[in-house]
Amino acid sequence: MKQLGRVLAGQITGGEVIVLSGPLGAGKTTLTQGFGQGLHVDAPVVSPTFTIARELHGHTVLGEPVRLIHVDAYRLGSTEYEPGQNSADRLLDELESLGLDEELEDPDEHSVVLMEWGQQMASALAQERLEVYIERPLSVRSTASENSDCVLSSDGLRVVSIHAVGSTWTGRMSQLEEALAQ
Repeated sequence: MKQLGRVLAGQITGGEVIVLSGPLGAGKTTLTQGFGQGLHVDAPVVSPTFTIARELHGHTVLGEPVRLIHVDAYRLGSTEYEPGQNSADRLLDELESLGLDEELEDPDEHSVVLMEWGQQMASALAQERLEVYIERPLSVRSTASENSDCVLSSDGLRVVSIHAVGSTWTGRMSQLEEALAQ
């Protein structure tokens, strides 16, 4: 997952939004750590679950300065709605109160937003984005005489699906696929 993050970081020119999805423990933060390594960020990448967002500074492979805005939206989207408000509107209100709505709608040329758990919000705001979905394997222990006991595993391979949304990433997918093949 770290290697995938480093490869993705090598594609960054500034102004991108990347959305990471997958179950708990799938490797979203591990991928982000590799992404931070690839951008040579100035601080360790840790999960911002309780702080929601962290800003780190690094540079692209071309040496251009870039701000990595690492967002963990896991704790966003409370169930306290105003009358007539739906879940997407509630999420957008929370993003606005954190000042993240503008970063997603129009990231500047010297920033990249990498959002964990943000597929609902990003799809409402970021018309141009790269969606990365990570599936995590299950370790199954069972015999014919006992019930299956599925245990989530941090080991094993991950299945990663990458989907470009908008012309920016769609136009760069062949370059990304080539980098991933190396």
